[in-house]
Amino acid sequence: MEKTVIELEDAAKSLKLLGDKTRLTILGLIKDSECCVCEFVEVLQMSQPSVSQHLRKLRDAGLVKEQRRGQWIFYSMNRSHETYPLILHILEQIPDQQEKLRALEQEGLRIQCD
Repeated sequence: MEKTVIELEDAAKSLKLLGDKTRLTILGLIKDSECCVCEFVEVLQMSQPSVSQHLRKLRDAGLVKEQRRGQWIFYSMNRSHETYPLILHILEQIPDQQEKLRALEQEGLRIQCD
């Protein structure tokens, strides 16, 4: 199996974005699913403009994809980004952020934006 080598500049950009706890948490939340901004606001206990600013940086770097459904925008990992394997490896080394979404769901606070 041939190993894919990531360009140093691309790796550095992605790692810099992951150096922020909020952005690292966001990527952990969408590692296996997608989330709406309103769900990030609830989990992160941050204002919608702050969350949107973090999401914009991740989107502009190509690390996340967005899909509009009506008035809502849902975010997911961009699995085709060349640094995705590196990001996935990092996410596997930190606590599972999905637990935060499960806790929201159990409290009946997981927002259904559909």
